[in-house]
Amino acid sequence: MNADIQTLCAKIRGAKHCTALTGAGVSTLSGIRDFRGKNGLYNDMDAEKIFDIDYFERDPKFYYNKAKDFIYNIDEKPASIVHTTLALLERKGWLKALITQNIDVLHQKGGSKRVIEVHGSPAVHYCLRCAGVRAGFDEVAAKVKAGDYPECPHCGGILKPAITFFGEMLPADALRDAEYEAAASDLMLVLGTSLTVNPAASIPRVTLNRGGEIVIVNNQPTPLDRSAVMHFDDLAEVFEGIAEVVGSGCID
Repeated sequence: MNADIQTLCAKIRGAKHCTALTGAGVSTLSGIRDFRGKNGLYNDMDAEKIFDIDYFERDPKFYYNKAKDFIYNIDEKPASIVHTTLALLERKGWLKALITQNIDVLHQKGGSKRVIEVHGSPAVHYCLRCAGVRAGFDEVAAKVKAGDYPECPHCGGILKPAITFFGEMLPADALRDAEYEAAASDLMLVLGTSLTVNPAASIPRVTLNRGGEIVIVNNQPTPLDRSAVMHFDDLAEVFEGIAEVVGSGCID
């Protein structure tokens, strides 16, 4: 067992208020491509168009055509060792909250309960024009997989997922909760994120500014690498190690 991973486990166990911030790199282990990695969506897809609110209002079918294979097949993707181990830490009472930039709901699939989704979620879709029109993920995914689009029963417009698109404000409640948890944290695990998209990328700074520590696990450099008390590159290796230590009862 890597001694640094054992040290990390001890830090997690000893923290008064440990939280985690996760990005797209966490879900690559589940077979979902990230955005800015070497095989990321930005390399071969119009990612900015896909999640641009103005473009969606002009051509919502573009979003569904592009997102069909990496959002609406999420139900076919397994939760990874990172997702399930974070849920285990929560059940142990050692992880108080999980803040995520991801829109794949795999943390919930992995068993986490206290998940703060700062970029929204595809769990709900709604009409931009008609108040009160809502559709769940399963209903919409079935339509999209069949080559159809989710339409409002009143105006016939195509429903939008409750994902925060470029040009939209982040969910105020989620951002407030994330900042509260970050301020309360004496330890934050920063996992699979390049920390380049604000305001979510600024959340670890709240912890640092309040005197807390951050641990970064990411295979690319981040602006806060020098501020981290520990740094790892390999998410799978780290979380397999954490799962082994916690499962063995070595830090109970």
